[in-house]
Amino acid sequence: MSNRVKVRKAVFPVAGFGTRFLPATKAMPKELLPIVDKPLIQYAAEEAVAAGIETLVFVTGRNKRAIEDHFDANGELEAALRAKGKNAQADMVHGILPQGVECVFVRQADQLGLGHAVLCAERVVGREPFAVLLADDFLVSGGAGVTADLVAAYAASGKSQLSVMQVDGPDISKYGVVVPGRAPNSVSGLVEKPEASKAPSNLASIGRYVLDGSIFDVLRGLEPGSGGEIQLADAINHVAQSGGVEAVPLSGRRYDCGSVAGYVAAIRDAADRMGL
Repeated sequence: MSNRVKVRKAVFPVAGFGTRFLPATKAMPKELLPIVDKPLIQYAAEEAVAAGIETLVFVTGRNKRAIEDHFDANGELEAALRAKGKNAQADMVHGILPQGVECVFVRQADQLGLGHAVLCAERVVGREPFAVLLADDFLVSGGAGVTADLVAAYAASGKSQLSVMQVDGPDISKYGVVVPGRAPNSVSGLVEKPEASKAPSNLASIGRYVLDGSIFDVLRGLEPGSGGEIQLADAINHVAQSGGVEAVPLSGRRYDCGSVAGYVAAIRDAADRMGL
């Protein structure tokens, strides 16, 4: 059995504006857009909990209070439902997250990149390994889920883990692309959005990670890039060059719910699986 520190915390960067979904996201966070009957962020939170995560750290911004309200208790709603005999619905509202799972909300005052959003969670995470889940990536997989696969891989090697999928053709330029190492699943670098003709592989990093707590030191030392942003991919690339990163192939399907087309496809998939 591994004596490595257990992955107990997960970070959810949710401060973005969601401009692709305006006007729907003018007043409602894009993370609360529903996939049939459940918001995107809840799917991600449930995936984290299934992986053994005990503390959910939401890095929020302005107009994101509704995310906090979603995961908070709502005794008035529960009482109203039970008064009408709707006990199953009351139980569902009460059990958004299981007992023992804590939610922490941290404000990202300025949107300075994904790396900066992760860095905002440092005081909560400390030096522990932690997961990062981007709610825009709606994942369908078997077993305990993609985050559980990453947690298991971290427990085996102690190295930071990336979830990756194969992307062939010009779309590879939309992703952070893995520079494969010599050993199986090893990563020697990560190139952010390369030209398709210069991509080092067809392995694209997607929105699930398990990172060692030392990544915070790397993030603090990065120079801001384009637009004054601090990129998580740059920090991962730095760690990968020292042999500290591995890749876990995605087991399942991924829908990019940061785009309208991907969001609609995710709803269709969920509806089909629900028999609707």
